[in-house]
Amino acid sequence: MSQDALWLDAEQQAHWRAFLSGSWALLTALERDLEESTGLSMSEYEVLVRLSEAEERSLRMSQLADQVVASRSRLTHTVQRMEQAGLVARRASLGDRRGVDCVLTDAGFARLVEAAPHHVASVRARLVDVLPPEQFARLGEIFAVLGAALDQPDPVS
Repeated sequence: MSQDALWLDAEQQAHWRAFLSGSWALLTALERDLEESTGLSMSEYEVLVRLSEAEERSLRMSQLADQVVASRSRLTHTVQRMEQAGLVARRASLGDRRGVDCVLTDAGFARLVEAAPHHVASVRARLVDVLPPEQFARLGEIFAVLGAALDQPDPVS
């Protein structure tokens, strides 16, 4: 262990560990709820949501990967499964034939419409309704700050 490291004090360590265990437990529970109620994984659900919000329900695969925060190879595997299930289709990008677009099918949109109420109920029960409104708002503000900071060059290197 480096002697130069700026170690967390006891209170910071407690908050860090609470964040780790709480975020892990929350995401695990949301994933389990979604899979049990809809048969979709969280990554599949996010693909459906992002495509449903896109113009003409279509996004370039690289844009979709950025939006769902997945590596391109992981997204490719997810989209392959979804394509086999008829939820999405891939096609050559209309603007640039070198690219590939992912398009939400009517069946995929119907699956999203069916799944969304279950997922929203889970998010409400496990997060939104657990926190007082001011704490939930603060949580959103905190993660907006973290997201912006993480979009900057790596401060650790």
